[in-house]
Amino acid sequence: MVTAFILMNVSRTHLRSIADDLLAIDGIAEVYSVAGPFDIVAIARVRAHEDLNDLVTEHVAALEGIENTETLISFKTFAKKDLGLLWDIGVD
Repeated sequence: MVTAFILMNVSRTHLRSIADDLLAIDGIAEVYSVAGPFDIVAIARVRAHEDLNDLVTEHVAALEGIENTETLISFKTFAKKDLGLLWDIGVD
């Protein structure tokens, strides 16, 4: 499973509708409106890197209103239940 964060700038006239448009795309799991240099962040979960390429280039970036994207690919997931392992250095 490949998880990625797709950061997007969206034209103001499309801000309201773009989240629904993104969620209609297979592979987009969650969509957030955010503050900062980007307007929207979508979390994508796909089977392979090739699927991510298709998702971003053919589906997400092709949506009317998407001005640009930046994609961050996750190497490893840390969940709240795993945070103890993050700090475990193996010393008793």
